[in-house]
Amino acid sequence: MLGRSNYLALIGGGRNPKFSQNKVIIWDDAKQKPVITLEFNSVVQSVRLSRSRIVIILMSAVHIYAFSSPPQAQHVFETADNPLGLACMSNKTLAYPGRTTGHVNLLDLDSGNISIIPAHTTAVSALAMSMDGQLLATASETGTLIRVYSTATGAQINELRRGMDKATIYSLAISPNSTKLAVISDKSTLHVFDLTSAANTVDQNAPNGNESNKRFSFLGKVPLLPKYFSSQWSFTHARFEGQGRSTLGWVSNCSIVVASPTDCRWEKFVLLDSSSVEGGTTIEREGWRRFVEQSE
Repeated sequence: MLGRSNYLALIGGGRNPKFSQNKVIIWDDAKQKPVITLEFNSVVQSVRLSRSRIVIILMSAVHIYAFSSPPQAQHVFETADNPLGLACMSNKTLAYPGRTTGHVNLLDLDSGNISIIPAHTTAVSALAMSMDGQLLATASETGTLIRVYSTATGAQINELRRGMDKATIYSLAISPNSTKLAVISDKSTLHVFDLTSAANTVDQNAPNGNESNKRFSFLGKVPLLPKYFSSQWSFTHARFEGQGRSTLGWVSNCSIVVASPTDCRWEKFVLLDSSSVEGGTTIEREGWRRFVEQSE
């Protein structure tokens, strides 16, 4: 869906698909009909929309169109295999997997210039961009580290540790004010990290953040140990009950929703101030609900 507008991008799927899986349908819900149809030679993995562009992600390519009628093709870029359809976009920047495994390309949508971030040594498994487009978070298929970059410079400005064991990162999301990052994985855990220092790095005029929410491994203070041990840990975490490859999003700067399409449910979590825990913030599940009734 394009923001809260009447435009939705649809791809065929499910047991009885209404549309072909190699077509993108731009649906105008006010008119109750398709207004744009784009067809490709292979299955469409995902779509991203802005008010000015339509971005189509295929297995090994990204197609960019002007959001017009008819849509005008602007760019086509080759990528490494991208079965998850990874891409994220702000008004000015598009991030997507590069041609080299583990790399992420940053495209300036106005100039067409591309910068390359060698984010990981293994394949990228998740991407998220802040609402203002200044921060990019990446995770790899190893799933132990999340890295945060400045989209303006491509420089790494934070390294976050989800855990020590390998995990499949399902989804990343940066809070609306760019001060927190939420992460979910196949470990059925929701982790929340503090990004205050990252936000301040890209905005030198911002006030100093609350350092109490930052947790670092004590091994990071031991001389001569690799940087691997100095990563920042989450300041709070919780378990979610949804099954399968879930996704998450911020409802506000202190509330998160985890949606699990496999069992058709969403769960809402809230961040609460607490004097009884280290860092002063905890997370609790506020409620859950099925968004589709399952038939027997």
